[in-house]
Amino acid sequence: MNRTERQETIESLTEQLRASPNLYVTDFTGLNVLRMTEFRRRLRAAGVSYVVVKNTLAQRALAANAVTGLEDHLAGPTGLVLAGKDPVVAAKVLTDFAREFEKPAIKIGLVDGRPVTADQVQRLASLPPKDVLLSQLAGALQAPLAQLAGVMNGMLYQVVGALEALRAQRS
Repeated sequence: MNRTERQETIESLTEQLRASPNLYVTDFTGLNVLRMTEFRRRLRAAGVSYVVVKNTLAQRALAANAVTGLEDHLAGPTGLVLAGKDPVVAAKVLTDFAREFEKPAIKIGLVDGRPVTADQVQRLASLPPKDVLLSQLAGALQAPLAQLAGVMNGMLYQVVGALEALRAQRS
């Protein structure tokens, strides 16, 4: 790879990293071509990309984006899972595939600018998707209001029943 190709690779990776605030660093040792293709297909179906890059080029691209804390983990065969805006979807695909085939190994992750360990990535994968969490939050906020409306409606029925009984008693 000559100097211009390396510079183009760094610039391309820098742009991809800028568009993806969440990423996971993996070691893909032991994955054959068939499994690697399947892994990439699953990630692509989830809207996530996977980049295999030389460690020095990755370090330069990360430094260009002012990302720190990952330098120690950029050793050996390295693949970057660029998770985009939602870190949970990529973590689910990554941990499910790793559970099924015991590869790739998760070295470290970066979620919203903070480094996370492999165990934290697996815990993140156990969370429901963002839209489900938002709907659960909306349900939790709506439940007390629905209960209040039910209580008020019950009180209204009691008042109507008392007025109906009073009218029946007077007539």
